[in-house]
Amino acid sequence: MSSKRDYYEILGVTRDASDNDLKSAYRKRALKYHPDRNPDDKRAEEMFKEAAEAYGVLQDSQKRRIYDQFGHEGLEGSGFSGFRGFEDIFSSFGDIFENFFGFGGGRRSRRSRAQRGNDLRYDLSMSFMEAVFGVETEIDLEKMALCTTCDGSGCETGTQLETCSQCDGSGQILRSQGFFTVSTTCSSCHGQGQTIPHPCPECKGTGQVMISKKVMLKIPGGVDSGSRLRLTGEGEAGSFGGSPGDLYVFIHVEPHEFFKRNDTDVICQVPISFIQAALGDKITVPTLTGERTLEISKGTQPGAIFRLRGEGIPFLRGKRRGDQIIQVDVKTPMNLNKKQEALLREFVKIESGKLSRKLKTILKGQSTKAAN
Repeated sequence: MSSKRDYYEILGVTRDASDNDLKSAYRKRALKYHPDRNPDDKRAEEMFKEAAEAYGVLQDSQKRRIYDQFGHEGLEGSGFSGFRGFEDIFSSFGDIFENFFGFGGGRRSRRSRAQRGNDLRYDLSMSFMEAVFGVETEIDLEKMALCTTCDGSGCETGTQLETCSQCDGSGQILRSQGFFTVSTTCSSCHGQGQTIPHPCPECKGTGQVMISKKVMLKIPGGVDSGSRLRLTGEGEAGSFGGSPGDLYVFIHVEPHEFFKRNDTDVICQVPISFIQAALGDKITVPTLTGERTLEISKGTQPGAIFRLRGEGIPFLRGKRRGDQIIQVDVKTPMNLNKKQEALLREFVKIESGKLSRKLKTILKGQSTKAAN
């Protein structure tokens, strides 16, 4: 049971609140608990983060739908883990803070520059059995990471950023045109407000370098093609103190030569002779975990279905497994010898006699009904 407070309660709105209601409610709480207004106040920081998380979910129609139906547990199951810190919040809702907050200029402007790193996608192919039971595997990633030489500052060792002399650190150039004042991005610092007079020789002033990294993946049993895993923070590095992006691993499962999948059930087809179908038999069939004995009942018809409970695919969330569904394929014998043909012809005569007597009984019954 989650200990988190209800998101609607946090923002003080009803469950049918509109987008404008949500934004207005969030503005009030963010303004009240903003860290620039409450320096070194841990409780205010927590309230500020709590309000941001609530607004982050409810302003997103898909997340809101999941939350309304399944609550906090539903969001956790879908991969949502909230914000990792102030930089994440300012990066996600930067436009709101630009519009709503006019205080704490220096501190706020530094935060608003923070940019979250790019998310990465990795397509992983695996065998049918690996998808059924899960697997641990290692993948190689090529991605942008913080430059270790300058710790992401972009500056050569022993130097630092300088305030842009052209825009005085604002990142904007104001020009008067008649009655109007036009603001344009500073061409010298590209809107950053700071310049790098001595760039780091390793990253050329970008603060990031391309690296190769090995990442260990633990794939749970029961995944299927289209399943997606999220590795928080394994994406590319953020800029200006922004948080890193995430890595999304998309699963592609190779087909199996014998088994087919239907949700958590596994389907297969096994051949039997028409003698086994007629007289019944016990046969050995392959399953995902080994061989099992299957009893074929007398008079089994072609295409008959048998089910082995609990021999299917594991549920992704839980300890249960689906079933194995076995369809029998009754094979007609070929290349019979004379003795086999003779026995079958004798069998046909007996069956023909049975059918003839049955037909006569049916016709007699119909005649009696007609006479009455």
